[in-house]
Amino acid sequence: MSDIDTGGYDGGHDVDYGHYEAGQEHDALDQLHQAHGHEADYGSQFGQYEQDHHAAESTDFSQGHHVEYDQPAAVHYEADDYTNYSHNAEVDDHVFAAEGSEHAHQADFSQLDALQHRFDAAFAEGTQFHGGEGHLGIASS
Repeated sequence: MSDIDTGGYDGGHDVDYGHYEAGQEHDALDQLHQAHGHEADYGSQFGQYEQDHHAAESTDFSQGHHVEYDQPAAVHYEADDYTNYSHNAEVDDHVFAAEGSEHAHQADFSQLDALQHRFDAAFAEGTQFHGGEGHLGIASS
């Protein structure tokens, strides 16, 4: 803002001149841009396995004993002893298997745009001229 006042001019002829001027101006421009993004992924895979098992057992046992005796006087003697043992066994186990997986996805995005403009202006002006007797007078604002 400016303020100028000449206070008058006196050149010996009774002439006054005055001038006033004022001004004000404001200007603003604000721009905002903001962007935000996010993304997340998750994956998991798992498995569990068991082994198949088979066992077999077989046992055979034999034992024998034989005695035979002859005598010339018509005597005959014979004896037999036998033992027989047999054993069979089997064991079977089953197979167990499990598999699985997990997946997750998350995404988000945001964006902000803003534009703000403000303008203010004010102005004032004044002019005065005074002359002596019989002269013109001018005033404006």
